[in-house]
Amino acid sequence: MRTELVSEPGDPDRPNEDFASVGLPASGQGGSLVVLDGVTPPRGDYGCVHPVAWFCARLGGALTELSVSQGDLPLSEVLSRAIRRVADAHADACDLSHPRTPQATVVLARWSASEVEYLVLSDSALLVESPTGEVTALLDDRLSRLPRAALTTDAVADSTVRNKEGGFFTAAADPAVAARAVTGTLPRASVRALTALTDGATRWVEKFQEGDWADLFALVRKEGPPSLVERVRALERADAKERLRLRRSKTHDDATVVFVEM
Repeated sequence: MRTELVSEPGDPDRPNEDFASVGLPASGQGGSLVVLDGVTPPRGDYGCVHPVAWFCARLGGALTELSVSQGDLPLSEVLSRAIRRVADAHADACDLSHPRTPQATVVLARWSASEVEYLVLSDSALLVESPTGEVTALLDDRLSRLPRAALTTDAVADSTVRNKEGGFFTAAADPAVAARAVTGTLPRASVRALTALTDGATRWVEKFQEGDWADLFALVRKEGPPSLVERVRALERADAKERLRLRRSKTHDDATVVFVEM
């Protein structure tokens, strides 16, 4: 098995709010990957004394442990239990009902000798490569399908579409959100490799349109995850002034890529 991982902050003076891990059981059978993209809150009070990086470290650690140690649990239940565990850790000190209580997007995959399970929540991505080289993108595209008017300001999004029916969902403090994730199971024989990415890395396809998902997968396979992030950074720097592609987005975002070849 070949695994490669890179996670770089968008701003070296700010904590990286992404999380990534690959878990390999001591039995040597199967494994799991976890990728989270912490949602940076607007300036001001967001009801919690903990930074988003603290939340992602706790949630990512719980997902890594539970996905490996509780192989009989569906991934939606793994996410639900992990969310509850983190919520219990700071419910006494923080207002978990605040719409910007610390939260994150989630990609979770687990494989055994017979199958590959997956879970995607919000706008990070999981790419699956078949033995013949075909690449399939497993996405939760609810955020991208929302009308622009629903996302004009943080206040509008928080009050109308964030973690609301008809909007989009992230992992925050409510374990029930796990049921909203995109989930599924694939035969192990149909999967040769996986690549999980936060949206700081998917910019190569989604914002800069340098290629499609198959092109991105081929780049990661050939040159490794760091090369993809380096290319995204170069594109961001080139567009920083005119902002033809970045528009209102931050110039550099935290970028994480995990590659697993089985």
